[in-house]
Amino acid sequence: MKPRISILLPARDAAQTLREALDSIQTQTLNDWELIAVDDGSRDATPAILREYAAQDPRVRIERLDQPHGIPAALNRSAELARGKLLARMDADDFSLPQRLELQAELLDARPDLHVASCLVAPHPDGQQSNGLKAYLRWVNGLTEHESMARERFIESPLPHPSVTLRREALAQAGGYRESGWPEDYDLWLRMFAAGMRFAKVKRELLLWRDAPARASRAQPAYSIEAFLRCKVHYIARGPLAQASEFFLWGAGRYAKQTLRCLLQENQRPQALVDVNPDKIGRSVPNQPGGVPVIAPDALPDAAPQRMILAAVGARGSQRARNEIRQALAQKGYCEGKNFWCLT
Repeated sequence: MKPRISILLPARDAAQTLREALDSIQTQTLNDWELIAVDDGSRDATPAILREYAAQDPRVRIERLDQPHGIPAALNRSAELARGKLLARMDADDFSLPQRLELQAELLDARPDLHVASCLVAPHPDGQQSNGLKAYLRWVNGLTEHESMARERFIESPLPHPSVTLRREALAQAGGYRESGWPEDYDLWLRMFAAGMRFAKVKRELLLWRDAPARASRAQPAYSIEAFLRCKVHYIARGPLAQASEFFLWGAGRYAKQTLRCLLQENQRPQALVDVNPDKIGRSVPNQPGGVPVIAPDALPDAAPQRMILAAVGARGSQRARNEIRQALAQKGYCEGKNFWCLT
């Protein structure tokens, strides 16, 4: 008999945290699950731990890859082996609270229009709790319905990957996980948003998320800030900007320059950069063919059909800068998520 939920768990050299992650699944209030653990070429005790749990619990199924293939390949393999109509993600260093699977399945059952269910996330007490992580969790936990996640999807990933349960057919329709040189989960969410798929969250903390220096999202180049930026620019160029005849980039500093470079690589050139620094206004951005002029916020034209604004100010989590830009653009008739998008 097919299980209701298949849990996709890729693992590589995760012996230190794997038992806790597996124990959190075995204590779920929803019992009708299978766990597909793909060991991605581990060299520590990970394979032995997985064999131990599989011997004790027939719901635990193991696939062993002799050489590391990476997270997207491991996830696609686990999805191929899965038998449930719902697919839940789990990482080998996180902890699912007991009602996570039950409440996410209930949300998907109650709302047939949804394709992905997530939840609120709390930091794991054993992980690092940097200011950046705290700011991200405040932001991401404030996005609970589809409309807010869709509106702010180019700021950062609006769903932590190990917090989701999604419909099997939705993953297949989106084309599965891809190896693109940037985060496979963010790439998947942006494809799903572009395809009109819908998201929502259970408004309870159901996952403890561990942030550690060795975590892939901190240590590997595909999960760097630069990789995230390339991903968002790639999809915004093929989505919102494809409908615009002209656009402006509001930004200053290193991140804005990186954004401009990525836009130019996608053959997207802004009419101007917007900056509040009087020393830069009236000049042009150097080292660009033909230059890009710099204008003051007051010089921005009012909203009009096929005119777009992108905002890329500061680092991730710069809430105050976003709010100031939102207020200024609202006065000129721009609407966030339609003709104005925040990229930070």
